[in-house]
Amino acid sequence: MLVSERARLPVGDEELVTTEHSALNALASLRRHWPEYLMEVGEIALYMFLVCMFATLLLYPASPLFRFVGNTMLRRALMGFLVGSTVVAIIVTPWGKQSGGHFNPAITLTFYRLGKLAFWDALFYVIAQFSGAAVGVGIVAYVLRGAPKSPSVPYAVTVPGILGNAGAFAGEAMISFVLMTAILTSANRAAWSAYSPYLVGILYALFITFETPLSGMSMNPARSFGSAFGAGYWRAFWIYLIAPTIGMLAGAEAFLWARNGNGPRCAKLHHDNEKRCIFHHG
Repeated sequence: MLVSERARLPVGDEELVTTEHSALNALASLRRHWPEYLMEVGEIALYMFLVCMFATLLLYPASPLFRFVGNTMLRRALMGFLVGSTVVAIIVTPWGKQSGGHFNPAITLTFYRLGKLAFWDALFYVIAQFSGAAVGVGIVAYVLRGAPKSPSVPYAVTVPGILGNAGAFAGEAMISFVLMTAILTSANRAAWSAYSPYLVGILYALFITFETPLSGMSMNPARSFGSAFGAGYWRAFWIYLIAPTIGMLAGAEAFLWARNGNGPRCAKLHHDNEKRCIFHHG
């Protein structure tokens, strides 16, 4: 009877081989997919830069736009339009088309749960997203000097609103569930897939307009991390780590249930392009 080399290894040596194998897989992923990781850094950095810039223009007392747009609801609607347009623009850029346009750890982890990413790709994506958020806030702090850290702006930090922590958690989970369900449904229907980025942008605009008083509207752990990092304000930050991820994972489960266990075909938010794809297809 033949015995494999691994079977003959002592327990300690077997663990060493497994560790070395994992390290080699990590290095291989970095070597092959580093462009996508850097694209995710750039996407979330640009997103955070623009979010903080828009918040400064709309909320900083010395801003002409602050004085011109005096109605709070109108400010939120304008912020929603600007951020929603930014999200669409990033997804359909060449970088967004290649990396998948996630720039959100909750989206990445949900696609990992759905079997669309390898472990190391998911891990490096998440690291890239948190790092990029901090980079974007650092750049906007330098460009706009002291304005984004003003008490009226605080780097667009997300904090619980009118219903406290429970309301913020429920709000974040709910809108994240809706967003992921919409992404998976639209991206996996041939007639709708081309419009997925625009649907995502519309949902961002609506949520910022109407849900912001509840949670500050994040749906993105890296986005909340970037703002908290810049402002040095970590109150209830755990909500923005956990609730969006739970909401999106629940959306994925609902999607699988509705399709009798059949998962999505890819992890890209914009599928129909000629850019290379590092994801698992189905």
